[in-house]
Amino acid sequence: MKETPVNNIMENTLERLRQMVDVSTIIGEPMVTGGVTLIPVSKVSYGFGSGGTDLPTKQSNELFGGAGGGGMSITPVAFIVIENGKCRMMQINNYTSSADRAIAMIPELVDKVTELLKGDKTNDEESSDVTGE
Repeated sequence: MKETPVNNIMENTLERLRQMVDVSTIIGEPMVTGGVTLIPVSKVSYGFGSGGTDLPTKQSNELFGGAGGGGMSITPVAFIVIENGKCRMMQINNYTSSADRAIAMIPELVDKVTELLKGDKTNDEESSDVTGE
């Protein structure tokens, strides 16, 4: 690919955006308060644009005009909560659809089913001890 001033503008813009965003921007540093660990989760959106043109001149030198720019938005969306050996996600934003709400409830549902299954095993063991089997 031919190296042009527009390519340089695009590469510089993208490189600056890459420097601003890394993994710790999306999954933040853990915060420990008491026996609870909170890990922030964010959504990162960014865009950029650039353009330019070669301008004709009377001399043999070509004149170039161009510009580039970009923007970024970082929105906190949830916290990963680790407490008493259990991990769950607490969403910050409002649910946009029923599907979002259902997906958000899956970890809590799995925890409740697991507790029920453990409770049934305990009850079965207790009843077999009482009957002497």
